[in-house]
Amino acid sequence: MNFLEYLGSRYQQLLFDAYQHASVVFQCMVAATLIGVLIGVATYRVDWAANLATMTTSSFLTVPSLAMIGLLIPVVGLGVPPTVIALTLYGLLPIVRNSVVGLRGVDPSLVDAAKGIGMSGPMRLARVELPLAWPPILTGIRISTQMLMGIAAIAAYASGPGLGNEIFRGISSLGSKNALNQVLSGTLGIIVLALLFDAAYVLLGRLTIPRGIRA
Repeated sequence: MNFLEYLGSRYQQLLFDAYQHASVVFQCMVAATLIGVLIGVATYRVDWAANLATMTTSSFLTVPSLAMIGLLIPVVGLGVPPTVIALTLYGLLPIVRNSVVGLRGVDPSLVDAAKGIGMSGPMRLARVELPLAWPPILTGIRISTQMLMGIAAIAAYASGPGLGNEIFRGISSLGSKNALNQVLSGTLGIIVLALLFDAAYVLLGRLTIPRGIRA
């Protein structure tokens, strides 16, 4: 069976795996974005706190993904929980780092002007600082998403969702007639999803970043 015939016979399962893969990455990116931006907001004004936040989140990336999921299995079991926890932790670093960089890059004179017209601290953050810091934050989100697309494939090790199941099935049956087709279909599916997500982020940037502050 050639590759195109394999796709034709398995397209429903492949579409379902692709949907699960995209869904878990999207949900983890939402969680990582919320947590990462909050950490950035809480630490960007203090050097040691920002450095600690960056160092802590970078330490997660030093743990191999297979080992991370393996360590989580005894604690939270198989399936979705270890996948979500691992992906969220892995997605934090670029968002935290870019949030700190973006917020520190806001022109102090703009913040002073907002203070001068009576804006409170939370209002200045929401209406001046975060909108101006949004371009680098969005860049961090894009980087995290690209990383998580590949890392999410390892979730199949813990019976997690996604296209990694197709890859693992192919690896476990090396030598069979469809082993290469399974690995190839899972890999290409992840690449296509990564490109689609990145295109969506480009569109989001066009819609949410004013022309005057685009890089």
